[in-house]
This record gives sequence, C-alpha cells and structure tokens, in this order.
Amino acid sequence: MFLQGKKVLITAGPTWVPIDSVRVISNIATGETGILLSRNLQRLGARVTLLLGPVGSSGPLEKIKLLRFRFFGELKNKIIKELRSARYDLIIHNAAVADFKPQRTGKAKLGSARQQVLRLKPLPKIILLLRRYAPKAKIIMFKLEPGVSDNILVRRGRVALIKAGADFIVANRITPYRAFIIDRKGCIAMAKSKNELADRLLRSIK
Repeated sequence: MFLQGKKVLITAGPTWVPIDSVRVISNIATGETGILLSRNLQRLGARVTLLLGPVGSSGPLEKIKLLRFRFFGELKNKIIKELRSARYDLIIHNAAVADFKPQRTGKAKLGSARQQVLRLKPLPKIILLLRRYAPKAKIIMFKLEPGVSDNILVRRGRVALIKAGADFIVANRITPYRAFIIDRKGCIAMAKSKNELADRLLRSIK
C-alpha cells in the first residue's frame, strides 16, 4: 500500500472565534469529510492524527490519534505544535477555518437589552503556515465557494492552490454538491458526493 506507515495530519470541522465570554462566531461545517478521510487513510495503513473541531460525537475512531479544538487560536497552535514535533508526510487541511474575528471581544456576556454593533477584522490564513513548518510534506487544501459555476470554482481553486504553495486543492460547493480535485497542472477529477471525493482524492495522491 502506498500509504502504509505514512504519517498524516488531517484538520476537520468548524472553528470558533469568541464574541464575548459565552458567544461565538462559527460556521456550518460538520467535519464529515475529514473524518471519512481519516478512516480511509487508517485502513490503508497510514498513521493518522485528526485535529477535529467542535462537532458532535464522530463514533469510534480506532487507531487514529484524535486531538480536539474549539477556537481558531487552539487550532493554529496545535497545528504548529504537531508540525514542530513530528515529520508528517501528508497534510490534509479540511477544517472550515474562521476568516474573521471581532475587533473587540467582550470579557463578560454582552447585554441583550440594546443593539450591538459587531465589527470584524480578518484572521491570518492558517494554510499559509503549513509549507513553512512542513516544507517536504504533501499538502492538500480545501476551498468552499458556494453559488458559483464550475468554471469559476476551478479557476478560483487554482489561484488559491498556487498562493498557498499546496500540492492539491479540493474546490467544492454545497448545493448541488460538487468537488473538483485540482493539482498544479489543472483539474484532475470531479466528485458528486463526499464518499466519491474521498475515494478519488486518495487515488489522486499516489
């Protein structure tokens, strides 16, 4: 098996950023694709570490090292720690990472009796850290672009791939589900379901 004994790091699920002491900004990611890839890679003999965000029970993840995170800062710090402490052969960055955080975060719970204005500022891109800390790893990234045509989806995927210095990108949309696997030469495969994507992606990275 081409993945036998290879060390793989996968990120999956949503990330939180705090608004105040009890409220957060999040997204609708479920972690399903990352969990599916983790299980398939483990069955192929890979040594898998899964960084999984705040989602419900994923069921048994036998022989998979599971690290949980909730907040953006936790994900960033755990990725850096893992990449500094071990040499990974493959990184699959599937987590739906937050793009913004409030300019100000309340230390206590904000009152609900009056209107609140939430001003956001951009967060750093975690994907840009991966090549710095893992220069020899094969990197697969994901990009969600809802509501665009296939041509625009693929084009934006290639731009993001080159900018991040990744080896593959999965450019996808939700309704109807489409996922395009793209390398530096162009689109190499398309999937219409998450199961099909997991199968075709693992075939593509041999």
